[in-house]
Amino acid sequence: MTDTPAYTPPKVWTWNKENGGRFANINRPIAGPTHDKDLPVGKHPLQLYSLATPNGVKVTVMLEELLAAGHAGAEYDAWLIRINEGDQFSSGFVAVNPNSKIPALLDRSGPEPIRVFESAAILMHLAEKFGAFLPKDGPARAECLSWLFWQMGSAPYLGGGFGHFYAYAPMKIEYAIDRFAMEVKRQMDVLDRRLAEAPYLAGDDYTIADMAVWAWYGALAKGALYGAGEFLDVASYTNVQRWTDAIAARPAVKRGRMVNCAWGDPAAQLPERHDASDFELRTMDKIQAAAEAK
Repeated sequence: MTDTPAYTPPKVWTWNKENGGRFANINRPIAGPTHDKDLPVGKHPLQLYSLATPNGVKVTVMLEELLAAGHAGAEYDAWLIRINEGDQFSSGFVAVNPNSKIPALLDRSGPEPIRVFESAAILMHLAEKFGAFLPKDGPARAECLSWLFWQMGSAPYLGGGFGHFYAYAPMKIEYAIDRFAMEVKRQMDVLDRRLAEAPYLAGDDYTIADMAVWAWYGALAKGALYGAGEFLDVASYTNVQRWTDAIAARPAVKRGRMVNCAWGDPAAQLPERHDASDFELRTMDKIQAAAEAK
């Protein structure tokens, strides 16, 4: 193991604003807003404030799946929250999510708006509201919720743990990378063993558990998360690969991945979504751009 300078924690920790790597400018040890700004509100019953990170993708996939299944009441406006610019610390966003993390949902379909934050809570709220993608009772419901909350408990090791030290930390620390790589590979093995038993996490049916886990571990399985596919030997988890490909092929998933995306291939970006026709307009823009390039 590489030698690293010895560190003795001080008696009382103090905040060093320069210490934090790539996201030092938005990390802070206090909550609450940093500036006054109201959130925009569109015409639909559901107002989503998010970004196409794995946690944001869970919810846009769910909303697109609901619409594909015929639930017209799931129409939504998706507003882009640029976390690198601190949008999540506006007074309006903090009012919807006091934790200042995306995604945040404002359900305006009833007499009083309901705020819902934390991605699993949003998935459950929508599943119960529309009676879809969550078994109603029995072992299948218990299995679905167990895997949903498995993801909520496991992903911090993948994101804030492995992802931070492997990709974003200002220095490479062998011990930290090894520690979290071991845990992430254990998690992939947990998934692979479960998916050897059933096509989806809760059993035969696709549920919110699959949406939640796929957003993180499906991206990891295809090497799209932190560029760590080879390092973690993700191709060896063959059951996870089969499950990942099946979900990625769903039309609603393809649309959900585009929403609130503002980076990468321009053809895969839809920073804001206010109507189903936005996807068609995005396709037309792509066709026109290709024609102009000839």
